[in-house]
Amino acid sequence: MAVVRYLVQDVDAALQFYALLGFTLEARWGVPFAIAKRADLLLWLSGPGTSASRPLQDGSQPAPGGWNRLVLECADLAQTMAELRAAGVRFRSEPIVGPGGNQVLVEDPSGNPVELFQPGT
Repeated sequence: MAVVRYLVQDVDAALQFYALLGFTLEARWGVPFAIAKRADLLLWLSGPGTSASRPLQDGSQPAPGGWNRLVLECADLAQTMAELRAAGVRFRSEPIVGPGGNQVLVEDPSGNPVELFQPGT
C-alpha cells in the first residue's frame, strides 16, 4: 500500500475531484482531513487546520501546488479528459506524447497536479 499526502484548501472539493478519478472515501477525521483510496493507493487530503499545514520552525508555510505529482494510469486518455473537462477540471497542459505513452496534467481544486498517463502499445 502506498500513501501520498496532498495539502488542500478544501477537503470536500478535493474529495469530489478525486471521486472523478476513481477514488472512494476511506476515512474522514473531521472537517480538515480525509483519506481517499484507489486500488493500493491511499491519498491523505490535509486541509487547513491539520498538523501538515502548520508553519515549520523556519517560518515556511506548507502549501498545495508545485510539480511533484501523483501519476494515475488510464486506459483511454481522450475519454478521461473529456469526462474531466465536462466536470470543469483545470488542465495544466494538453496531452504530451512520449516514448512510453501519452500524458496530461490536471489540477485538483487546490492546484495540486495529477498526471494522467496512458501507456503506449
